[in-house]
Amino acid sequence: MSAREDLLELARRAESGSAAAPDPRWAALTVDEERARKAAVLMLFGALDDVPATSGKPLAPADLDVLLLERAHTLGSHPGQVAFPGGSIDANETAVQAALREAVEETGLESDGVEVLGTLQQLGLAHSNFLVTPVLGWWRSPSPVRVVDYAESSQVFRIPVRDLLDPDNRVMATVHRAGRTFDSPAFTVNGVVVWGFTGIVLSGLFDQLGWSVPWDRNRLHPMGV
Repeated sequence: MSAREDLLELARRAESGSAAAPDPRWAALTVDEERARKAAVLMLFGALDDVPATSGKPLAPADLDVLLLERAHTLGSHPGQVAFPGGSIDANETAVQAALREAVEETGLESDGVEVLGTLQQLGLAHSNFLVTPVLGWWRSPSPVRVVDYAESSQVFRIPVRDLLDPDNRVMATVHRAGRTFDSPAFTVNGVVVWGFTGIVLSGLFDQLGWSVPWDRNRLHPMGV
């Protein structure tokens, strides 16, 4: 199957309840649903643009990238972290509508060019008490993207999936807080570290799709936060 067909099939399995999360960190992302605020993120994949992957390894899919942004370093919540476009779901708004609206507001993309494939299971973001719905999208007609508001984001970029899958770019990010150590699957690509919620979601997604390749989970990358 093509990458789009793989993603579409995963969305169908998720919405039917038959898709299992292989990484226990994914399943552990829970919050109190009665008290949590609702949010949505857009996981937007599309055919690789004219910026090639830096990895030369024959990893599949080789012609795909995903849209990400780096949050502004001045934000009070998750400053400087790499994230999917997204945000709170407004009243009388669906998760899909919220994800597309936020993506337009944050990256300037044209939503008409996005094919929504479906939604994945809701995940908790305990630190900020959000219940997040990942919306899986295919960029059938890519449009230019940019930072719309530098108070919110420091950069917007597309990362080749081949670079994310390269074992040389996979690490376990570790954070020490209040005498405890937290770790998460992470990716070191394009001069940034994709970790935390975004790293867990991407890692779990690749596992579910059968795209992941073995990598050294003992290679630690301390995060200075």
